[in-house]
Amino acid sequence: MADDSEWMKLPIDQKCEHKLWKARLHGYEEALKLFQRIDDEKSPEWSKYLGFIKKIVTDSNAVAQLKGLEAVLAYVENAHVAGRTTGEVVSGVVCKVFNQPKARAKELGLEICMMYIEIEKAEAVQEELLKGLDNKNPKIIVMCIETIRKALSEFGSKIVTLKPIVKVLPKLFESREKAVRDEAKLLAVEMYRWIRDALRPPLQNINSVQFKELEEEWVKLPPSAPKQTRFLRSQQDLKTKFEQAASSDGVDGDEDEEAPPEVDAYELLEAVEILSKLPKDFYEKIESKKWQERKEALEALEILVKNPKIEAGDFGDVVRTLKKVIGKDTNVMLVAAAAKCVVGLATGLRKKFGTYACLVVPTILEKFKEKKPNVVQALQEAIDAVFLTTTLQNVSEDVLAVMDNKNPSIKQQSSLFLSRSFRHCTPSTLPKSLLKPFCAALLKQINDSAPEVRDAAFEALGTALKVVGEKAVNPFLADVDKLKLDRIKECAEKIELAGGKKVAGGAEKKDAKSATKTAPVAEAPPAKPAAPQKKAPVAKPGGPPKKGKVAGGAGAKGKKAPVETKDVVETELSDEACEEKASAVLPASCMQLLDSGNWKERLASMEEFQKAVEQMEKSEMPCQALVRMLAKKPGWKETNFQVMQMKLHIVGLIAVKGNFSKTSALVVLECLVDKIGDVKCGIKSKEALTAIGEACSLPWTAEHVVSMAFAQKNPKNQAETLNWLANAMKEFGFSGINVKAFINNVKTALGATNPAVRTSAIALLGVMFLYMGAPLRMFFEDEKPALLTQIDAEFEKMQGQTPPAPFRGSIKKGGQDENEEAEEPDEEGGNDVMDLLPRSDIGEKITSDMVSKMSDKNWKIRKEGLDEVAAVINEAKFIQPNIGELPIALKARLGDSNKILLQQTLTILQQIATAMGPNIKQHVKNLGIPIITVLGDSKSNVRAAALATLNAWVEQTGMKEWLEGEDLSEELKKENPFLRQEVLGWLADKLPTLRTVPPDLMLCVPHLYSCLEDRNGDVRKKAQEALPTFMMHLGYEKMFKATSKLKTASKDQVVSLLEKARTNMPAKPAAPVKAADSKPAGGVKSAPASAKPQLSPACDESEVSVPDSKQDPKKAKSAGAAAKGKGVIGKKAPIKSNAKEEEDKSGPIFTHVPNGKEQRIKDEKGLKVLKWNFTTPRDEYIEQLKTQMSGCSAKWLQDELFHLDFQHHIKALTAMIEHLEDEKDATISCLDLVLKWFTLRFFDTNTSVLMKALEYLKMLFTMLSRENYHLNEYEASSFIPYLVLKVGESKDVVRKDVRALLNMMCKVYPASKVFTFLMDGTKSKNSKQRAECLEELGCLIESYGMHVCQPTAAKALKEIAVHIGDRDNSVRNAALNTVVVAYNVCGDQVFKLIGNLSEKEMSMLEERIKRSAKKPAAAPVKQVEEKPQRSQGGNPNASLMRRPPLDEVPSKLNQYRSQNAHPEQSSPSIPREFQLDLDIIENDHTRVSEMPDLVQHKLDELLEPVLIPEPKIRSVSPHFDDMHNSIASTINFVVSQVASGDINTSIQALAQIDEVLRQEDKAEAMSGHIDQFLIATFMQLRLIYSTHMADERLDKDDIVKLYSCIIGNMISLFQMEMLAREASMGVLKDLMHGLITLMLDSRVEDLEDGQQLIRSVNLLVVKVLEKSDQTNILSALLVLLQDSLLATASSPKFSELVMKCLWRMVRLLPESVNNINLDRILLDIHNFMKIFPKDKLKQLKSDIPLRTLKTLLHTLCRLTGPKILDHMTMIENKNESELETHLRRVVKHSLDQTSSKSDRETEKGANGMDEMASKSKVSDILAEIFKKIGSKENTKEGLTELYEYKQKYSDADIDPFLKNTSQFFQSYVERGLRMIELEREGKGRVQSSSSGISPQSADTFVPSSTTTAPSITTNGEEVKPAVYLERLKILRQRHGLENNSKQQDERPPLTSSLSKLSAPAVASSTDMLHSKLSQLKESREHYHQELESNQSHTQSSTSTTSSATNLDDLKKRLERIKSNRK
Repeated sequence: MADDSEWMKLPIDQKCEHKLWKARLHGYEEALKLFQRIDDEKSPEWSKYLGFIKKIVTDSNAVAQLKGLEAVLAYVENAHVAGRTTGEVVSGVVCKVFNQPKARAKELGLEICMMYIEIEKAEAVQEELLKGLDNKNPKIIVMCIETIRKALSEFGSKIVTLKPIVKVLPKLFESREKAVRDEAKLLAVEMYRWIRDALRPPLQNINSVQFKELEEEWVKLPPSAPKQTRFLRSQQDLKTKFEQAASSDGVDGDEDEEAPPEVDAYELLEAVEILSKLPKDFYEKIESKKWQERKEALEALEILVKNPKIEAGDFGDVVRTLKKVIGKDTNVMLVAAAAKCVVGLATGLRKKFGTYACLVVPTILEKFKEKKPNVVQALQEAIDAVFLTTTLQNVSEDVLAVMDNKNPSIKQQSSLFLSRSFRHCTPSTLPKSLLKPFCAALLKQINDSAPEVRDAAFEALGTALKVVGEKAVNPFLADVDKLKLDRIKECAEKIELAGGKKVAGGAEKKDAKSATKTAPVAEAPPAKPAAPQKKAPVAKPGGPPKKGKVAGGAGAKGKKAPVETKDVVETELSDEACEEKASAVLPASCMQLLDSGNWKERLASMEEFQKAVEQMEKSEMPCQALVRMLAKKPGWKETNFQVMQMKLHIVGLIAVKGNFSKTSALVVLECLVDKIGDVKCGIKSKEALTAIGEACSLPWTAEHVVSMAFAQKNPKNQAETLNWLANAMKEFGFSGINVKAFINNVKTALGATNPAVRTSAIALLGVMFLYMGAPLRMFFEDEKPALLTQIDAEFEKMQGQTPPAPFRGSIKKGGQDENEEAEEPDEEGGNDVMDLLPRSDIGEKITSDMVSKMSDKNWKIRKEGLDEVAAVINEAKFIQPNIGELPIALKARLGDSNKILLQQTLTILQQIATAMGPNIKQHVKNLGIPIITVLGDSKSNVRAAALATLNAWVEQTGMKEWLEGEDLSEELKKENPFLRQEVLGWLADKLPTLRTVPPDLMLCVPHLYSCLEDRNGDVRKKAQEALPTFMMHLGYEKMFKATSKLKTASKDQVVSLLEKARTNMPAKPAAPVKAADSKPAGGVKSAPASAKPQLSPACDESEVSVPDSKQDPKKAKSAGAAAKGKGVIGKKAPIKSNAKEEEDKSGPIFTHVPNGKEQRIKDEKGLKVLKWNFTTPRDEYIEQLKTQMSGCSAKWLQDELFHLDFQHHIKALTAMIEHLEDEKDATISCLDLVLKWFTLRFFDTNTSVLMKALEYLKMLFTMLSRENYHLNEYEASSFIPYLVLKVGESKDVVRKDVRALLNMMCKVYPASKVFTFLMDGTKSKNSKQRAECLEELGCLIESYGMHVCQPTAAKALKEIAVHIGDRDNSVRNAALNTVVVAYNVCGDQVFKLIGNLSEKEMSMLEERIKRSAKKPAAAPVKQVEEKPQRSQGGNPNASLMRRPPLDEVPSKLNQYRSQNAHPEQSSPSIPREFQLDLDIIENDHTRVSEMPDLVQHKLDELLEPVLIPEPKIRSVSPHFDDMHNSIASTINFVVSQVASGDINTSIQALAQIDEVLRQEDKAEAMSGHIDQFLIATFMQLRLIYSTHMADERLDKDDIVKLYSCIIGNMISLFQMEMLAREASMGVLKDLMHGLITLMLDSRVEDLEDGQQLIRSVNLLVVKVLEKSDQTNILSALLVLLQDSLLATASSPKFSELVMKCLWRMVRLLPESVNNINLDRILLDIHNFMKIFPKDKLKQLKSDIPLRTLKTLLHTLCRLTGPKILDHMTMIENKNESELETHLRRVVKHSLDQTSSKSDRETEKGANGMDEMASKSKVSDILAEIFKKIGSKENTKEGLTELYEYKQKYSDADIDPFLKNTSQFFQSYVERGLRMIELEREGKGRVQSSSSGISPQSADTFVPSSTTTAPSITTNGEEVKPAVYLERLKILRQRHGLENNSKQQDERPPLTSSLSKLSAPAVASSTDMLHSKLSQLKESREHYHQELESNQSHTQSSTSTTSSATNLDDLKKRLERIKSNRK
């Protein structure tokens, strides 16, 4: 029980995993209760159990397992995360539960599977169950079948996919186990309930007894359709509906609608490959002369084609063989057998047979001449089966060709075939363009002498009428008499449609369903695209709506005219009748005077005539009688022009006012044409002709007028007739014009001798070109070149113009015809224009000889054949569709191995397309698809030719034919990268232009998805481009559904691409808008519509798409809505919700949850949630983040953050940017979640989101840095790795921002840890990422030194060095640069650290190191050589810094400054305001001694206002608001231009910023952008330094101008303390680096205003030091000093200037100490001292850094006292540096400074380490030195060594070595040491006075230190205080001063101060003197002797003052200093 009590205490999840079964049982029971108790399905509690749900299912203990299964069922039912476990749990159920003996266990297992299906995981469950069918254990198989059966029974065939089950079902019937067979039988019965007879074919091959049993069971099933009884979670509305229906008595309401769709058995079948199974001798036998052998061959084929589904292949030879048998075999029995084979092939291949349809259809139609019924029936079945595989369009030419056949049987069967075909059509698949020729042919047959032909024609017409409705057919039946029309209507009523009833709307559901069994797969799809266009076809069988006002071409209007003018047709009247009718309406006087001889009377008569006509009613006006009266003598030969004008005017009046018939028109037309050229009457004649054109239609009028004009020989009349016609066309439009009739007359006119006629003809052609477009020119190809040039010039004028809107003629009645047009205008118009062209039949010219040549083995002969074909086509120009055997021959050549012939074939196909025009549609399947195959050729020129050919074909055919069927998908299926990328590119180009596509496009989608994952990058790219174009037609839902068949890994990738494509989905070309009808412009365009079909759609598209893409944030929704055909509604809905959302957006966006972050960290550590670690974010990560964020973010924000549309992300980011400053604490509290969300955005490809995200992140990290927040490990590890991923982004702008972020990261997270993440980034496969990471590593090493390298410098550098051998050039360069940076930091040691490199890599590295050393010396090398100067930097060759600013060697600037230091130079020098002088400090009683006084030179000069050169370009100052919509984005934009590589751009940007900074009210706008601006500025400084200054092509004035602008801007900025304080530490560091580098740049001095520039920079530096945030600038200077000391290549001048700045800061400390963050400053000093401990600082060539640091610390201690020790909170390990020790010592020292003993102890403690280090070796070294002194040869060397040793170790005790020697030897040694000292002192003095080196270039400034520190002489040796004391005495004696006299208080002049510093530094601090006092006392006597012995060596007479006096003097000075300090 003790054990029990142990596990009883465990939490539930641990119990569930316990090794004791009892514990697990108990755990499962508790888990079950818990699962039933948790209400929230999204509770984080569920995630705890994710990991061991499968373990519960597979528990080895049966009792525990049973209880565990109950718990799992509850879990699956209630947990939202349960779906993730589907695969493993169901697999466990199948393997470990279904084999259990307990029925309860199996029952629970089955229920778990059902529950998974209910939560939308049907596919995964089904997959595991089907795997279970392969298990060896029959129990498992039985349970799997039972589960599938139950799932099918409850969820239905929509949820459970039947196709995979059908495949395995026959195998289950073959099982040995009876239980399996019985269960399979039950499953088969259940499946039959759902799919009925579709199940029969797949089960045909099972045991006949079993099949019989099945049939018996099937018969028992109820006939009603089964219903789904259990529903998915997403189907709850259906569930409610079902429950309501079940509760009510009448359940019949919507049953049919809810019934599952009819399943096509064909889809369930497996395709059978039959080509390989054909008998080997098939082709021999079929050609045999014996009919029995031919029969055997056909029987063998017939058996094979009985397979219900045949695999696609090349059946061309088989079909041609069958065609030959049908067409030529004399044995009718074999003809019938061949027809049956055709039926089998067509049925088995379905759409794939469409390619061969055009081969067999003509032959079958011809064979209908056979009389035998069985043959005719077989042929009927064959042609019907073939029709179902193709379209009516494709076979129309063949059918029309035989409609005029003399054989009545052929005519009858053709009509019957049409009748049967029409039944399968819909209004959209039987357009007017097809109906027109068929109706014309059938109308001829209804008048045929053979009754069977007439009956068949009536039946066909009746079927057409039933399918498309009366309105569509009536225009073609205008001339049919009533009896025949009634007969057609009677036939229409009797007709039973097959699939078309759905469209016509007149059939019941059951009929429609039964019909679908025989209907082809293709029949349903066309109905779908028809539906969205207009609802009319669905509601009424009458034709679908007409597109706009396009008048349907010549045919449509021509046919309509008779109907409109039927009542105006009249017979010709006799003269008497006319006179009688005229006299009834005209006045008698008028009638009498008509033929008067006096013209005035005739004129009066005409006036009365006109009045009478004007007053007549239309119905009363006898038009023919009146015009005949006008023709009464003298009639039209009237000589008086006034009377003639009146007559012509009256004709026009009658035509307008009366019912003017063509009979009346014929009376006057000839006279009107005769007068049209008359000068006086021509205008009236034209008006009359126009009126007649309106009354009788322009086409009819124009045809007669033109023929009459050209029947005359009067050129004036001809020219004016053509002019009138050109104008009339513009007024009436082009509809109905008989182009052919005009063309011949126009050609005559073009050949006329009169130039006016030719000009008019060309003008007319120009007008016709407006309507017909380019095809018009084809009629005139044969004209003379000169004439053609004129025609082309006219066409050129008209190019691009649109025809004017017609305002005369039948356009007024256009409203009536609105719904009579079914076709799209481009098809209709284009076809009509092309139909006008005279076409040749070249079928006979394509001889068998030509075809055989093309298939010859010899390529030359093949070429001959192709040449002949090309010649035939060129000769014919325009050809008919009949091209004989040419398609087969050309198809073979498309696979020719000779690429030249292949290209020639493509050229021929292109010619055929142009020559045949739209009729080429019927050859698409057999010739067009093979062109697509050629796109897979490896040669790019061949592919280009194929693409050109393909586009030429598509131009003629449209896209519909290409997309129908499986041909295109079969091409995409081929895994040829060239083919795939070309086809996808072509589709991406064409699909956006289509309004509708055939549903067969869906077949391409699976192959499109495979292309998205293709190995070839180009294929993937093209697939991604094509994805949105597919989606615009198929819709997102369909395409998403298609991903269900993909593997999980693939699915995730494809779905993410679908989401992206969804946002980029193009809008569909707009459908024609009805409102456009009011504009009649489109109405005239029948013919030319093909030339410009996209004018109106283009406009609509632009109107629709612009708001979608730019303004509407709900783009995805509206796009989705548009795809479903509800564009407008879809857009209005979001607007309301948007308004609602806006109301909720007030208030904070983030909420501070106490300890929320800590809890999340605990959960992740305890594995309660997923660790944020992935390669691509999966759904579960997104869901987890969404759940976590729900508690701490506003709901509206969360909705935006996790929306699928990128626009919403931008919205969210904008809000986050706005709230960042106001909600700092809340943002920091959920910072981990915010950063995680940004990692998800890094996986998006939308650049706008990414840029917005980076903008926010920069602001965020700036804020974090400002708040001194440091990222914890949890936050960093879930963000930085993903940020590092983006550093490899291809876009420069993104990379730049990411690099900036990484730099900022080091302020909130240790650089050494960032280093580790970057090292991981170097392992990436992305070369750009590797290169950038290496560059960044170099920057880190450069900034933080070698200690930043993790885990050790050696390991890190080894890994970096590996990349030197990388194959990518940029990676190699980056690796080399990084190693060079390391070399600059640690010198030759780097070669040890990087390990062994190959010879090649090592040579590359060495070369790079050499090159980087040489690079900076490019400009100033010569001067350096000419004036060799000693720089304290040591060896100039060691300057190997990668960044130019630190590469400076002594340069012109330094020389210039050194000259300024000499007294003789009168030019103003740059004052060294930070220089120190110890003597002045000691004697200045007004100052405290700890604070060293800086030499007070002429600072007034510095403080004078510096003249900044004014930037000349000030005019370019655009208003900010004009450029961008917000000030912030404007400033961002302008600031980004500051760093531009173009000088002018940068200057303009700086001018704009300067304008803002100079205006106080606007300057605030810069707040928040200071860092950004400063970064841009120092980047520009670097660019000038490294690039512009070295570029000799650039004008130096421009560079000066740029420098001036930069410095001016910065001074303006740093005068505003508010803005200046915003500059961060890192930015200030880089800024100071840039400014100091500029001051040291010798090249600046050579510039014209160089001096002024340097002074300006000096002033700027002072401003920066004073106005910046004091913590930041002090910290920046410390880090900069540290970097400059670390960098071996750094110029000593650089370090000097940095230290001067630090001294300046020290002076400012008393005022600013209260505002300084001491913790951070002490941390920086700690880091400095960690890198530079005391020992290391002593090894430097200058001791000033150490002094500077000590002075800083001493000042801080003095100002803050002991409290300073409380400010070390930020230092983690205080033992890493000497800071704490030093501070304690200084504090103690300052408290007890009166005690000399204390001072000595302090000194002793400070030097303790030195003494300990030296003690061990001291005796050995001194013994060696004294041995040398004792030898004659080496005496001098020994003394020198002893002197140097004493200098180094001043307190070294040499007494033990001298004690045992003689007095003489001791004095000899002492004398020798003094001599050396004096000698060296003299050298230093001479050197200082004679040297030309300026103090700036050769010396150091010497600050006084508050603690002891060694000084440095010119040769770098250390000097101790005793030496200074001695030198002080000697100097005073030399200048005639007494040692006890007071020092002068006057300050020496500048030059003397400077020269004084060039001597060995005589600076010793007060503390130093004080600490050495005791030593001086002890050696008092020694000094006395020394002075006496050295009397002879001194050059000036000195008084014999005792050393005691000197000592007293020293004491007094010390006391004075002490009193000052107090």
